Amino acid sequence: MVDTVLLLEWAELALRWLHVITAVAWIGSSFYFIALDLGLRRPGTLPDGVAGEQWQVHGGGFYHLQKYSVAPAALPERLIWFKWESYSTWLSGFALLILVYYVGAEFYLIDHARRPLSPTFAIIISSGSLGVGWLVYDRLCRSALGRHDTALMVTLFVLLTAAGWAYTELFTGRAALLHLGALTATFMSANVFLVIIPKQKIVVRELKAGRAPDPALGKQAKQRSTHNNYLTLPVIFLMLSNHYPLVFATPYNWLMASLVFLMGVAIRHFFNSIHAGRGRPWWTWLVTASLFALIIKLSSLPPAADADGKLPSTAVRHLQADGFEDVQITLLMRCVMCHGDHAAWPGLNSAAHSVKLDTPERIAAQARAVYLHAGVSQAMPPGNRTYMTAAERAGIVTWYRAAAPAAGAP
Repeated sequence: MVDTVLLLEWAELALRWLHVITAVAWIGSSFYFIALDLGLRRPGTLPDGVAGEQWQVHGGGFYHLQKYSVAPAALPERLIWFKWESYSTWLSGFALLILVYYVGAEFYLIDHARRPLSPTFAIIISSGSLGVGWLVYDRLCRSALGRHDTALMVTLFVLLTAAGWAYTELFTGRAALLHLGALTATFMSANVFLVIIPKQKIVVRELKAGRAPDPALGKQAKQRSTHNNYLTLPVIFLMLSNHYPLVFATPYNWLMASLVFLMGVAIRHFFNSIHAGRGRPWWTWLVTASLFALIIKLSSLPPAADADGKLPSTAVRHLQADGFEDVQITLLMRCVMCHGDHAAWPGLNSAAHSVKLDTPERIAAQARAVYLHAGVSQAMPPGNRTYMTAAERAGIVTWYRAAAPAAGAP
């Protein structure tokens, strides 16, 4: 029998690895060129049309870099385009979104206690929001507001905050913050695909035709590149947030996410100021620390009472499957001291990772996680501190597979 759950888990790992690799390549090149652009100097001896130069040393070699105000009079034979890092990052990320949140929509995307959406409708909202969000953002950039960078950035902040709140009203907390990160990443990658690269191609086409390119093309692309620079750090935080319940599983997760955008702006302002030779604005770190302290405070506010939600059909199957009673006893003996309303393990004030296994319904809702972390692997309990036996782990595997013996239930 092919264990679909294990195959999906390995596929998720492979896609996540690919996503991280491509993201590192994109972020690295983006940060490098922002630093290079801000650090350009014009000593007065540069050829006409050159906006600035910079000398760098790396790996035992010296590099002399020059940037043209618009473009050189003639193009070199070999021109390197920095675009595939962006495209591959978004494509791998969307594939991961499909694999985790669309295939597992009933568990990871839909909050049955808040909005019992059908998987199909939830997926339509999810994917549609990325496209609609980009259209709204792009229209703002092309409007009269786009001529005022500061006002545009403030409007973008309000837009992202509203999107974060809307996502938390529709999806699980984990999915909401992940979608806010995906929406922001869509802005960034679409900036490259639909604005920056097309305008650069126009410049190349004009040069090949013997015409002088319009300088406005470069300015428009530069604005979108600046947005990408300031949005990068918040996106990284949001993509990591699904590993930390104190971020995604708290009542004010959307507000915490909005503060993360401000932290990202403050941190990038510090480094951009250094690269531009404008000194070191240490106050940005005080602002960042203060915002982070506020986030910690928001995460500690008490949650509202659990809503009475309808269990998804897959969870009902696990609740009714043979062997459930034995698994429940195992979890009560080995897991509930960390995963219950009243966590008793030293140092825990609430359920670890917000996972609760102290009622039949909660166990059924977490069936896949129990199967993966305590059945087919020994990730839980940590270090096997509560001495879960091999027979108990085998019982978990048998129970989980009994709910859908033909396919290995998701």
